[in-house]
Amino acid sequence: MNIAVCVCQVPDTTSFIGFVDGVLDRSRVNEVMNPYDEYALEEAVRLKERFVGSVVTAFSIVSASAKDILRKALALGADRAVLVSSSIQTGEPYLTAQLLSKALITFYIGSIPDLVFCGKHSTDFKQEQVPSMLGELLGIASVTGVTTLNVSGKLLHVEREIEGGLECLDVQYPVVLSAEKGLNQPRKASIRAVMEAKKKTIELLPISIDETSFIHMSSLEPVVRTKKCHFLQDEKELVILLSKDGVFC
Repeated sequence: MNIAVCVCQVPDTTSFIGFVDGVLDRSRVNEVMNPYDEYALEEAVRLKERFVGSVVTAFSIVSASAKDILRKALALGADRAVLVSSSIQTGEPYLTAQLLSKALITFYIGSIPDLVFCGKHSTDFKQEQVPSMLGELLGIASVTGVTTLNVSGKLLHVEREIEGGLECLDVQYPVVLSAEKGLNQPRKASIRAVMEAKKKTIELLPISIDETSFIHMSSLEPVVRTKKCHFLQDEKELVILLSKDGVFC
């Protein structure tokens, strides 16, 4: 079984996030593997351990100087790591899905892997678009926000939480699955695994696409949260205050 896992980098939530002239100041930002991608990778490795002969390959669109995320994927159990190189800025989900779909087809020589795992979303922008777009571009089914996965032969029993309930689905290979928190408990890499990962080769896969971005981010600005505090004597004064603010007609 060929299993592909798409991983990305996000700012560590404990990092200081600053802005300079509308541009994110990355000098004090520590980049880490997207937490939801860790659930995806863990599930892929568990399937590899269950089904003999399976191969897990991690794919990421990062700069050449940011290979640590792929090193971590290898330390956590991935067999191969592929750095997808492109001159296109991939801040837009559609372009990211385009690059990943072409990278998968190129790497697997025109075919599609049996399983493609992604995180539910990245913790920076939380757009939740890439997994569904990737499935559409590959021409295969996709299920997002997976909380339970059971494999029985060629059939995959999938559960996902929806508003007010639980949705149960049966799907077949190939399929794109995005992992939700709670799907599993990601393992910690041992020191030995980390050292061995440093010796492994990270494969470079140049990809070009004839697409232009539909979205251009001109700047980023921090949210300004200001609160007004009023001390009132009784409910009549409250009604008057709310009326002035336009809450009541």
